[in-house]
Amino acid sequence: MLTGITCQQMKEKIRNILSQRERQTIAFSDARLTAAAVIVPLYEKGGEYHILFTKRTEKVESHKGQISFPGGARQPEDPSLEDTALRETFEEVGVHPQDVEILGELDKMGTISSNFLITPFVAIIPYPYEFAVNRDEIEELVEVPLSALLDKGNYREEFQVYEGRPYQASFYHYKDKVIWGATARILKQFLDLVFAEER
Repeated sequence: MLTGITCQQMKEKIRNILSQRERQTIAFSDARLTAAAVIVPLYEKGGEYHILFTKRTEKVESHKGQISFPGGARQPEDPSLEDTALRETFEEVGVHPQDVEILGELDKMGTISSNFLITPFVAIIPYPYEFAVNRDEIEELVEVPLSALLDKGNYREEFQVYEGRPYQASFYHYKDKVIWGATARILKQFLDLVFAEER
């Protein structure tokens, strides 16, 4: 299981898997999509690996109240999408770019209704860490153990239809939180690629 793997082994495993595949674009609409990027922040806490999510406030423009990865839309001053992800992560939760170790990219993932095309970057962040939460954007931080995400009892799927196109929607349940939408699709790809043998 995951408790016996060192941080270095975990990093090498993720790097190797993500570097050996050709990335795709998964979109559900023919609409023009706005480029965005997120960090999938992985860290070790109490001998177990966790992923850090954010719960968005009701003040933000899109995805109000949803569980998300730190990130957001690309700005003209961002040299790259990786810079977008790092800038947004710092602005939302206070993790400095120099403290984020990018391990690789997942597929570009289109949102269903808000017309973003998200590039996810998997990363290791230090822990413990003095997070600085932007309360205008983030209601709370949500720390979820990998073991809970890999537990089939916490996962369900259902088929939905958007603009006449059927798609498979994923839902992860942890305590009183539900991870769904593009965040759940990104999460599922990451878990399927890297932790298939643990599921």
